[in-house]
Amino acid sequence: MSKTVLILGAGIGGLAAANLLRRSLPKGSRVVVADRERSVSFAASYLWVMSGERKEERLSPPLDRLQRKGIEVIEGEVEHIDPDKRKATIGGASISADYLIVALGADFIPETVPGLVEGGLTFATLAGAARLRAALATFTEGRVVVLTAAPLYKCPAAPYEAAMLIEAGFRRRGIRRQVTVELYAAEPGPMGVAGPAVSAAVRGMVETQGIGYFPDHQVTKVDPLGRSVEFTNGKRAGYDLLVYVPPIRAPQVVRESGLIDKSGWVQVDRNTLATRFPGVYGLGDVTSIPLSMGKPLPKAGVFARAQAEVVARNIARAVSGSGREAGFDGHGACFVEVGAGKAGYGAGNFYGEPLPAVNMRRPSWLWHAGKVLYEKYWFWRWP
Repeated sequence: MSKTVLILGAGIGGLAAANLLRRSLPKGSRVVVADRERSVSFAASYLWVMSGERKEERLSPPLDRLQRKGIEVIEGEVEHIDPDKRKATIGGASISADYLIVALGADFIPETVPGLVEGGLTFATLAGAARLRAALATFTEGRVVVLTAAPLYKCPAAPYEAAMLIEAGFRRRGIRRQVTVELYAAEPGPMGVAGPAVSAAVRGMVETQGIGYFPDHQVTKVDPLGRSVEFTNGKRAGYDLLVYVPPIRAPQVVRESGLIDKSGWVQVDRNTLATRFPGVYGLGDVTSIPLSMGKPLPKAGVFARAQAEVVARNIARAVSGSGREAGFDGHGACFVEVGAGKAGYGAGNFYGEPLPAVNMRRPSWLWHAGKVLYEKYWFWRWP
């Protein structure tokens, strides 16, 4: 029996779900992906754009390439979601589906922190990473401040990687003595959701490189003219170059859909990613899955990819009527770039009780090579 699966969002999770479903469903079934962008990009490589190791055009294959695989593409803004009817309005046109997957990610909202946009630069977007690369290339002396603008943000390792890559870049250029690099975090420790051992290991990586680390510093505002940052604890930090990780929230269309809970994110079953609406799933950054330790599952591509496989397998099972139900088990992994061609590697079970069972491997060239290979695999496999 032919069915229609509508996937809202062409990030890592949406692309993986589309590819897996197209290979699993009968030819008469439709797999439709909707996104407002014409191209897709691999966010894990934005840090390499910032550090000058990648060109942004290399990271943006056109989304319509999916059509050669038999995946339909709709380019347009998702304007309305009706989970009861498994229907969405995209670019003014309405489309209904037998199964609906909401993978619209998280929106950046740096404008909620006064002065942040005017006073700083970010690597969180492809265009932002390119602008930051240009600023770093001409920076020769002074203080660089890297900060997380809120405790919740995309990719727990990203700000720590950014600080280390920036420091390594100055070292490579021979100007490290003229530059101070500091990291101000809104959270009490690096990657705390991975457990205390991993948090201590990442902090050690940062401080080993002579980077000043200041946890529990929640920014209240930035003064672009005075080049300073104010925090809730009353402290202030001056800067010559400000690099920030922006706060996030669920897209407005999702917040208006009836899919979210009190967390402000899509409520899903932690194993199947099903919502309370039959035939409707959420995956990736747009969801919030609470862990036993009191923190939510990190918003990272590795989880979106694993969740996409679970959702795709269960939809294929529902259509075919055969096979076992798949479940997301909370396992994930993360490369932590430290610069000079090295990276650490953390992996484990984030559903562990009472704490996530995650181990961090020491930085080496091996793990950096692993991330490079995974980047190549992603561009070969999914877009």
